[in-house]
Amino acid sequence: MVTSVTSLGRNGLSDWLVQRVSAYLLAIYAIGLMAYLLCNPGLEYAAWHALMTSVPMQIINTLVVFSIASHAWVGLWTVTTDYLTGTQMGSSATGIRLVVQTLLVLLILVYVLWGLVMIWGGA
Repeated sequence: MVTSVTSLGRNGLSDWLVQRVSAYLLAIYAIGLMAYLLCNPGLEYAAWHALMTSVPMQIINTLVVFSIASHAWVGLWTVTTDYLTGTQMGSSATGIRLVVQTLLVLLILVYVLWGLVMIWGGA
């Protein structure tokens, strides 16, 4: 079993729970947006802008960005710990895995910050 300081929840149960809760939240968000678009067939930019810049929607979008980040991290951590192993990569597997995971964390952080700027940046 691989244990790592890079695990999000420090144990499999909490990582599983993060995956499930974030997946449900993302599904509900996607269904809600599709329903909104279906109920507003002649939607124009002004109405869409008003929806997306409303404070409740900004809060929901912020939760969605964090859900995407946490969902992605748990999935990517699982993939890297499953496939970047000593069996696959030899004795340098731990170093390679930590470098890859560090790069993935930095990339996810960039995406989160970029998303927050888009949500709360105005205009």
